[in-house]
Amino acid sequence: MDIFFMQLFNGLSVSSIYLLASLGLAITFGLMGVINMAHGEFIMIGAYTTYVVEGIWISMMPESSSGGFFIAAIFISFIVTALIGIILERLVIRHLYGRPLDSLLVTWGISLVLQQAARSVFGAANVSVSCPQYLNGNVPVYGAFSMSSKRLFIMALSVLCVVLLTLFMYKTRPGRNIRAAMQNRSMASSLGVNTSVCDMMTFGIGSGFAGIAGAAITLLGPVGPTVGQSYIVDTFMTVVVGGVGRIIGCITGSLIIGLGGPTFEFFTSASLGKVLIFIVVIIILQFRPKGIFTIHSRSLDD
Repeated sequence: MDIFFMQLFNGLSVSSIYLLASLGLAITFGLMGVINMAHGEFIMIGAYTTYVVEGIWISMMPESSSGGFFIAAIFISFIVTALIGIILERLVIRHLYGRPLDSLLVTWGISLVLQQAARSVFGAANVSVSCPQYLNGNVPVYGAFSMSSKRLFIMALSVLCVVLLTLFMYKTRPGRNIRAAMQNRSMASSLGVNTSVCDMMTFGIGSGFAGIAGAAITLLGPVGPTVGQSYIVDTFMTVVVGGVGRIIGCITGSLIIGLGGPTFEFFTSASLGKVLIFIVVIIILQFRPKGIFTIHSRSLDD
């Protein structure tokens, strides 16, 4: 049972990664209808940003503890990936609205370009980020079961991001404008909402949360140019199962994907567990084709 609980705890921390990555993808896909296959590369950019921040931090303050860099790296990863996302949206994505197949092919090409750029700058080999000293350790629970401090930090980080995004979407005017554009774009535009600014802001915020996910991934092991590809499929499944454009849907979808996989793998095998979680997703979509939680509006129902 200790091994089973450890497997569930690890799955819960992976769910937190999926949640961070899917938050931005859900509102981006819900607002723009763009299938962004380059979303995984924003995770990769966030991971490499953390690696660069660590190097700069140590070179500037070699006498200080290297663990102090990580909190700064989270904020910088968000800013860097958000800026890159805004640039990408202004140059490419905004010309692909209403063309889902074109957006899929173009963003897939962008993902390959970003991967090759990472190889050219950092090399093909994986790089590692030092885990801060305050996250090195375990919290004993019962018997042989203990919870890793770094995984607890990732879970707390995902909860904080959910709270901040919820406050932004429901308590601020820009957030309400984004929700209005998601529910009825033409009506929001006729009432004075600048939907172009909403698109740019949404894509930047979504990319920024992917960058935070990339920073969190560096706590779990080495990262490389293709690290985003390891998460993009499960992130899309999280969004589709939970429901496009709903924060509660992201939470539900991430728990289903993140906890379902390790549970099935524990009782069967790694390959069969993956197959079973796909079967669960298919069954859910048979009864809820728009996801467990959906946005109801006249424009979407039409």
